[in-house]
Amino acid sequence: MEQGTGRERVLSGMQPSGALHLGNWMGALAKWVELQDRYECFFMVADIHALTTGYHDTSRLPELTRAMAVDWLAAGLDPARAVLFVQSAVPAHAELFLALSMLVPLGWLERVPSYKEKLRELEQREIHTYGFLGYPALQAADILLYRAAWVPVGQDQVPHVELTREIARRFNHLYGPVLREPEALLGDAPVLPGLDGRKMSKSYGNTIALADSAQTVETKIRAMVTDPARVRRTDPGHPEVCPVFQWHRIFHPDAGAIESACRTAQIGCVDCKRQLARLVNERLEPIRERQAYWSGRPAEVEDVLVEGSARAREAAEAVMDDVRTAMHLTEGRAWTDGRGAATGPLPR
Repeated sequence: MEQGTGRERVLSGMQPSGALHLGNWMGALAKWVELQDRYECFFMVADIHALTTGYHDTSRLPELTRAMAVDWLAAGLDPARAVLFVQSAVPAHAELFLALSMLVPLGWLERVPSYKEKLRELEQREIHTYGFLGYPALQAADILLYRAAWVPVGQDQVPHVELTREIARRFNHLYGPVLREPEALLGDAPVLPGLDGRKMSKSYGNTIALADSAQTVETKIRAMVTDPARVRRTDPGHPEVCPVFQWHRIFHPDAGAIESACRTAQIGCVDCKRQLARLVNERLEPIRERQAYWSGRPAEVEDVLVEGSARAREAAEAVMDDVRTAMHLTEGRAWTDGRGAATGPLPR
């Protein structure tokens, strides 16, 4: 528990890579909105992480960072209840990453499951870099820098949290009890498939964006893949293989009724999709309203990020002071004027 707050800290973040979609909402944002009333939450736009696979073109990072902030605010994150900040605006992230990279064994990084998965997934892109290999150490630095007690993740991200715990233990063994070991905060968020039945991903073009208009949502849902074996309206359906029904499980208050009507051909795919579009639009309407509000106030969004980043720097610097002391790096301050410029010639 952090002194003065009465609440334990949570740290999470997302890479700014484009408009957020319903999968992001179901998988993370809805949980974040809930957590901000129970914990001291730090939510990070992970623009440095975006470099690990997108270093070849960084021209849109500022634009994507601001757009992500708008999506977060539209989803219901409140800067009065949570710290919304930009990773690169807190230099301590890079400093702690550098310090940890000196002590993290290479084998620890290579065994992270997502490392080889990403290499296969992005084989057309040159990502055999030190930064990409070391991104789990950067992720550990992000978490440890705030002494986060909890990290909200899906099951596939648990190995990253466990690696963070191992890194913290190794640091503390070498230098003393400075870093807090975090715990994974697992949610029960349902997995929302994409419009084509595959994983929902912007790269597949199978998403519904949080900012999509009601008409766009209806158009996209009308084009959704359904049960391939159901050719005629009078044919019984097989909802267990239909992506539309998987969405009904999440959005419909009585999905069982839809399942029964589908199996007995009491409802056709067109009507089924029409009902789903209405339910999705009802869920998205308050988000769209907040989206319109924040999109029209870019200066206020900028203020949110500036103020949040200042709060994050203050919290991070308190931890970095302890890290520097533990690693005997504090003498560096004696040779600078506080701005990083040498006060005189170095000794020969």
